[in-house]
This record gives sequence, structure tokens and C-alpha cells, in this order.
Amino acid sequence: MIQEKALLRKSEVPVLRENRKDGVLYFTFPSLDAQPDFIHCFSSRIGGVSRNEFAQMNLSFTRGDDEACVRENYRRLAAAVGFEAASTVCSDQTHTNHVREVTREDCGKGLLRPRGYTDVDGLITDEPGVVLATFYADCVPLYFVDPVHRAVGLSHSGWRGTVSDIAGVTVRMMGERYGTKPQELLAAVGPSICQDCYEVSEDVIGRFRENYEQKLWPQLFYRKENGRYQLNLWEACRQNMLRAGLLPGHIEVTDVCTCCNPDLLFSHRASHGKRGNLGAFLGIRRRGDLPH
Repeated sequence: MIQEKALLRKSEVPVLRENRKDGVLYFTFPSLDAQPDFIHCFSSRIGGVSRNEFAQMNLSFTRGDDEACVRENYRRLAAAVGFEAASTVCSDQTHTNHVREVTREDCGKGLLRPRGYTDVDGLITDEPGVVLATFYADCVPLYFVDPVHRAVGLSHSGWRGTVSDIAGVTVRMMGERYGTKPQELLAAVGPSICQDCYEVSEDVIGRFRENYEQKLWPQLFYRKENGRYQLNLWEACRQNMLRAGLLPGHIEVTDVCTCCNPDLLFSHRASHGKRGNLGAFLGIRRRGDLPH
């Protein structure tokens, strides 16, 4: 059993909202909650049926958990948040910047049936009733909502996806497919590992030096006495969004670190790899499903 502890935040003013229903704890962003046409969440470990290192709300079929438990976890989370588990379309994450457009025909892929695609770290859609799903245990979830054209994008951004600008790829692809204008987008950088917890090597920082202006380096990383670096993926993702044309006031950045909260959130670093997966979900409500 998990001994639930108070959420540790990186900001004195809370950003992420804690939501509880039927024993399930999940998180949402205020700016996206204010958009009634859309539904979103980021899961926690609380409220599922998995055990041991997967306890409780593991959403991964590939780490050794019982499949029946994982499916029940999806059912519970979807019921608490307000969507159908069968409506999800799952990514196939391999730390690329590849983004795929999906439709109702893809619903259930990765959960109820095989995906039929590989190497996909980002998903976009403009079809109501489709819920995009990506997965995490320290990497960064990126949410994109276009309230004008009623379209969404959801992308998984580890350090490789960040330095190869999956945020920019997602925004450009939404523009090509749906007419999305960057300045109309609402976006969020979701729960993930914070700079204080994310130590990386010189070769990783070399990639960031190549892809970000020198004036940004002090905001993105600093060198320690041991020769290694602390990397700020949250700020790097925010800079990618700004570079793609999003307005600063339209971007919410998490105040919750996965590694700082191992009792509530799965963290690869905190658990030394013995863990399940969290999930980010984002979709467009069908007109009849709009909240009252």
C-alpha cells in the first residue's frame, strides 16, 4: 500500500490543481479547465489496483504489471475524469520528435488493440470524442489546445524530444492540418522532473548549447563542482513553445516534480527504474458531453 503524503510543490503559489473522485487522484491545469470544449488530466499513483512497484495506478502494459490490473486502472481513471477508456489513442514513445494525426478510427489503439504504428511521441486530433494519451515517469508532457479550431496536441518531451523541439513540430503540424495559429494556442508543461533533481552529463548539455541561444543557457542549466549539470527541462520546453510563436501568457508551467513526489507520482530516477507509468490525457468533448 502507498502511504499518501502531501504534495511537494516548487512554487509558493500553487499552479496544478489536485482533483479527487472515487478514490482517484489526478491533476489539471486551471487554464485548460476553463475551456469547456476540452478534457484533460495528468494521472497520479493513487486510486488504482496495481501492486508492488506498480502501485497503484500504473498505466503501462510493458513493464511487467498484470494486464487486467492495468485495464482496470484505465477504467477507473477515465471514469473519474469523465471520458471513456475506449476512446483513448496511445503513443508509442521512443524519444523522437515524431507527431501523428489520429482520428476516431484509432480509438482504443494501445489499450484495446495494437497501435499499428511505431516511434510516435506526439499525437494531434481535431475529432471530438478522441482522447490522446502519452506516458511518463519523469519526462515532460506538453499539452496544446486550440479553442478556435477545436483541435488538440499532446507530446512526450524527454531531453531528446526537447532538444529536437517536439513542441515546435506539434505546433507546426496543428497549423498544417487544422489551421491552428500559435498565438491562439493554450499550452501547459506538465508534471515531470525538476531542475533540482535532473543531473545530466556534458554531452547532453552540448546538445542544448547547439540548439539554444547562449543568452538562454543560464536559465536552462548550470555546472556543478563534480563536472555534471542540472538541466531545466521545464524552461527549455517553455522556450520551445515561445519559439513556435505561443504567447507567454498562454503557457502554464507545472509546479510539481515527479522525482520530488515518489509516493504520489512514478519517477524513474527516484525508483531507480522500478516503477510504472503515469499518463497525460487530452481530448475534445463531443457536444453532448459538455459539462453543465
